[in-house]
Amino acid sequence: MKFLVTGSTGFIGRHVVSELLTQGHEVMATARNNERARLMQWFDSVRFVACDLHHLELHPSELFGIPDIIVHLAWPGLPNYTKLFHLEDNFPADYRFLKTMISAGTKHILVTGTSLEYGMQCGPLSEDMPTFPTNPYGLAKDTLRKFLQMLQNSRPFVMQWVRLFYMYGPGQNPNSLLSQLDRCIDNSEPVFHMSWGEQLRDFLPVQEVARRIVFLVCHPQYQGIFNCCNGKPISVRHLVEQRIRERGATLKLDLGHYPYPDYEPMAFWGTSHKLNTCMELS
Repeated sequence: MKFLVTGSTGFIGRHVVSELLTQGHEVMATARNNERARLMQWFDSVRFVACDLHHLELHPSELFGIPDIIVHLAWPGLPNYTKLFHLEDNFPADYRFLKTMISAGTKHILVTGTSLEYGMQCGPLSEDMPTFPTNPYGLAKDTLRKFLQMLQNSRPFVMQWVRLFYMYGPGQNPNSLLSQLDRCIDNSEPVFHMSWGEQLRDFLPVQEVARRIVFLVCHPQYQGIFNCCNGKPISVRHLVEQRIRERGATLKLDLGHYPYPDYEPMAFWGTSHKLNTCMELS
């Protein structure tokens, strides 16, 4: 089977490519920056195509051929969740690219969605709940999913929609919570500024996220929407304190320094039963 991984140099993509190669699959990878791709350990083991999927000069099949499976992770402009370009630019361009590849002969796609499709509903959140996105990013992802589901009525193909929750690990955004904390510890700073940390969230190591994505894409009999999450809520403050203990640091927490995000409820985590059951059965 030939895999095409978009967003291959991103936080998740770099680990998905590595996991696919570890399992012996043939991988074609794409991202916008060739120099960044060359820094990846897997670069010499894949066919890499540097391009902007939203502004292609050639038909996608001329660049990528007809891959058996597309793992679509690319989505520019994050973490600016409230910007309208998610709806005005990213959504239509992503749909156009995926529809073009499906029309050309690709029979199976896995696309990453977001927990923000659930909107301000409180956890635990399951795949069969209705979606109520409240920001442009969540709405754009939710709309893309619905368009692809309608496309299946006229052009049958396998679709797996993986809703991502919170992740951490190598390659994460330097402005993410744990990245900032690690930087604070590395610089021997005495205080770490944060919110009160009472939010309940759902965290998974990015390597485990990649493992679950690769499991699904290698098991096309499992279709539909899947939460990719831990299923066990933890407070942000507890997560930070746990990381401080792991690092053997002694810095003080400046709690309440930042307000809580206005685009997430206080208790926000997913149920992982559906995907866990699939993995147990295989």
